[in-house]
Amino acid sequence: MPEIESNLDGAGLRIGIVTARFNSDICDGLLTACREALQALGVADADLLLSSVPGALEIPLVLQSMAKSGRFDALIALGAIVRGETYHFELVSNESGSGVTQVGLDFGIPIANAILTTENDEQALVRMREKGGDAARVAVEMARLQQALRQLAR
Repeated sequence: MPEIESNLDGAGLRIGIVTARFNSDICDGLLTACREALQALGVADADLLLSSVPGALEIPLVLQSMAKSGRFDALIALGAIVRGETYHFELVSNESGSGVTQVGLDFGIPIANAILTTENDEQALVRMREKGGDAARVAVEMARLQQALRQLAR
């Protein structure tokens, strides 16, 4: 049976990154880890576009604009939602996650969702480096997979 193998070669891929500024220490850590991993995978800084937004709820709208442009092979969402004392945590977590997924499906573009949803700041700080790097790898792998699937369809 034919199989499309995982490809983590980021050379030449154009990637858009949207990061939230709310919980900035965590988001900065996510972004640092993500950029380091993208560089290690061969994605050139010139092929990246970074946009920041106030918080996680604003991420899907900017992802949508980037997807509409047709300029990117993959997108990355970075943010941190830390549980508070109100229902707001669930609302922001659910709506931002749903929005990110919907943009990817509507435009057929891979989106690596690294919007952390944690109980407290400590959990987020522990996860930020791993999730930032994971987002880079997911974006590159899924962009290459989509390219391979388009080639098969021809």
